[in-house]
Amino acid sequence: MGDQPQVPGRGEEGLSPAASAGVSAGTPPAAAVVARPGIAALATAPGRGGIGVVRVSGADLAPLIEALIGRALVPRQATYAAFRAADGATIDRGVAIHFPAPHSYTGEDVLELQGHGGPVVLRMLLERVLEAGRTGAAGTEIRLARPGEFTERAFLNDKLDLAQAEAVADLIDASTEQAARSATRSLEGEFSRAVGALVDALVDLRMLVEATLDFPEEEIDFLAGSDARGQLAALRTRLDATIDQARQGALLREGLNVVLAGAPNVGKSSLLNALAGAEVAIVTAIPGTTRDKVTQPIQLNGVPLNIIDTAGLRDSDDEVERIGIARAWEEVDRADVVLHLRDVRETAATAGSEERADAGLQARLAGALVARLRPHVPVIDVWNKIDLCQIPAHAEGTRAVWLSAKTRVGIAGLRGALLATAGWHGSGESTFLARARHLEALSAAREHLAQADDHARAGAQRLELLAEELRGAQQRLGEITGAFSADDLLGVIFSRFCIGK
Repeated sequence: MGDQPQVPGRGEEGLSPAASAGVSAGTPPAAAVVARPGIAALATAPGRGGIGVVRVSGADLAPLIEALIGRALVPRQATYAAFRAADGATIDRGVAIHFPAPHSYTGEDVLELQGHGGPVVLRMLLERVLEAGRTGAAGTEIRLARPGEFTERAFLNDKLDLAQAEAVADLIDASTEQAARSATRSLEGEFSRAVGALVDALVDLRMLVEATLDFPEEEIDFLAGSDARGQLAALRTRLDATIDQARQGALLREGLNVVLAGAPNVGKSSLLNALAGAEVAIVTAIPGTTRDKVTQPIQLNGVPLNIIDTAGLRDSDDEVERIGIARAWEEVDRADVVLHLRDVRETAATAGSEERADAGLQARLAGALVARLRPHVPVIDVWNKIDLCQIPAHAEGTRAVWLSAKTRVGIAGLRGALLATAGWHGSGESTFLARARHLEALSAAREHLAQADDHARAGAQRLELLAEELRGAQQRLGEITGAFSADDLLGVIFSRFCIGK
């Protein structure tokens, strides 16, 4: 991971073609690598392993290499060597690789020391690197790296844009294969290129509007002659497609918390076991068996889901059960999707006196769920135990799911309903990973373009307002790749990375 592969569509300094040509797309020209103190950290996970890696990045690491190895290293070539302490004693033997600037992950000199993966020997090797920085043997100051600081330097030195930098962390944190593949596409620049194409189209539109504003006395209608409104409509369509892809990517990254809620003994634990494909929850005929939440991660078509079984919702005098019920409502409050389980025998066509009494509780629960949920949180009505009776005729055409958690009949339909409710409608093969801030920026850009369309329809009297909305849309899109970004935002983003990356 020392060398950073060239991103397709980016120039030698990692800029888009438009930015390299000096077009005012909001991306500053690449700057020379800024000299900063060197940084060092363990780049492998804590604990014992066959191999451990100490990574160093700085302006000039030749003196450090001389102090540790005793000779220069051939760039980008693995060299077996002894890693020496200040008194010449051997700390460890392993592989050293030197990536000279600017052809490295951070854009600075990078040194990777790959030794044995014991925590003591790795700590000794890291301390030796820091000691060389303190005493001047390294030729420069070297300190411990902050979380994400290697990738932050890659961003600051134009080796990655901000969306790609975030994709590094997303690739490490990916919980499904589909999420990992989508993160790789983002890291390779697919998301950035999609945003860059939108920005380039915006720049063209802004040039037309500015030309019209700059030459009002000329009898030339730049906007009509270039079909500016048609360009704007096409841009809005492309932005909508990008937003749809980003939403799919956000779903792969974030997943969903799916809460199973309902009265006691409607089959919530049985449904959890059916979805998980394993006996992860205790199932009995005794109401109130589940006293606390049981969470099971699963994946559907590569989409990660946390299925949360909860205590049956009812009035209870049992103190322990009341605590479980309170926790169940807390999970409902945090849910992304709620599966409201109900016993199919409640229905008027099949209910006896006992079932009709339960139906009153079920109806009250349905109202309480709707009143309790956050706005836009979907509820799927799941009618369970169809193995005990026939599905009522009036159920046909409804949006509810009818199944038997015991026999697994209807489980495939529930999986499909979950994905559809979540908004998943593809294989994910062309999806790039996205975060909440990306969706917010894209949605804000869409609002700016909607306002721009209104101003464009009004004609010449609103040209300045049209220009301002286009500028606002470009700025919001620029926030995604870091063309427009505040220092505090960068601090939040990179602080969530692991140390050594």
